[in-house]
Amino acid sequence: MSKTLVMKFGGTSVGSLERIENAARRVIKRLQEGYRVVVVSSAMAGETDRLINLAKQIDRFPSEREVDMLISTGEQQAIALFALTLNKLGVPAVSLCGWQVPIITDKVHTKARIKKIGIQRIKNLLDEGYTVVVAGFQGVSEDWEITTLGRGGSDLSAVALAYALNCDCEIYTDVPGVFTADPRIVAKPRKIPYISYEEMLEMASLGAKVMQARSIEFAMRYGVRIHVRSSFSEEEGTWIVPEEEVMEKVEVRAITLDTKESRFTVVRVPDRPGIAYSIFKALGDAHIVVDMIVQNVSHQGYTDLSFTVNKADADKAEEIVRRVAKEIGAEGVERDDHVAKVSVVGIGMKSSYGTAAKMFEVLYRNNINIMAISTSEIKISCLIEEKYGELAVRELHSAFIEEGEKVQVINS
Repeated sequence: MSKTLVMKFGGTSVGSLERIENAARRVIKRLQEGYRVVVVSSAMAGETDRLINLAKQIDRFPSEREVDMLISTGEQQAIALFALTLNKLGVPAVSLCGWQVPIITDKVHTKARIKKIGIQRIKNLLDEGYTVVVAGFQGVSEDWEITTLGRGGSDLSAVALAYALNCDCEIYTDVPGVFTADPRIVAKPRKIPYISYEEMLEMASLGAKVMQARSIEFAMRYGVRIHVRSSFSEEEGTWIVPEEEVMEKVEVRAITLDTKESRFTVVRVPDRPGIAYSIFKALGDAHIVVDMIVQNVSHQGYTDLSFTVNKADADKAEEIVRRVAKEIGAEGVERDDHVAKVSVVGIGMKSSYGTAAKMFEVLYRNNINIMAISTSEIKISCLIEEKYGELAVRELHSAFIEEGEKVQVINS
């Protein structure tokens, strides 16, 4: 039996009819190589943002159920156009929305989690000789409500289908792989041929735009191999694989920058048990993910508590935090949208020393103040002023990756 392959195309790869045809020809090439192909498509570039902006013109905090109903139409347009294009090129193709697969999720609108995947319909269509084009980003709850999987959720759709079909997953995008830093910021980034799930998960959660963090988390849990490559060239991309398949465990694999966070400070919080719980429980109940948290040392029975959230959730978070701050007797709430999180990531950090000191030295030499720090075994993140973000990336890339690769040769 022919091998199955999942091929996912991002918004830029299907951004026009010409680009959809280019993607369709990539699919045909795989078919000619003997694969049975399941395509996962995002909405056409810019479509999701356009629809969200329309909803927000009606209501600053629109119903999340209705937002899901609205934004899921972007992928539905794209898959129909993709299937029509394949049919025109002589390839029998059928498009399926998430609910038709079905991809069954929980009931959390705009950030749903996958619970079950039905694959029999896809298998039947493949057996009948069809190429199946599935809407990424979409799911359906068990009570038949349309849901979406969060921004970048088409990556998660593709990885989940690859797991269910027991095959590899190709992610086609507008860049030829995963780089050591954003090529728009650093002049000479290196393309990474193989990267571990752990490193890629940290990079995705820290601002790297190549893949959605949740899709990497899913791939790591279920062992799905992912090949990230360009829609516009034939060159080999980056393989995201288990750590044991990564031969070179360098100290720092990549530098990332995330400018999509807002920082909140709850000022003069009464320093007593349960205060932090009150704040973060309210945010959690609203499905708002909190990132970096810093609590100052208590002074005269009061302290300041700072944390960051994604800018997409900042307006809702501000409304919640101001309400809770009033309830707990805090002096006030400050919001700063002009922050950035710069990070160094690498599985080699597990066995290295001095990485943090070197990072802090680079920032110090460039007069960049650190507002907050968070760490794991394989990453160090610093919250800094947004205006210094790109400078920090360039200097850290130079120190850790460009200079770090140089080996001194001595005559002795």
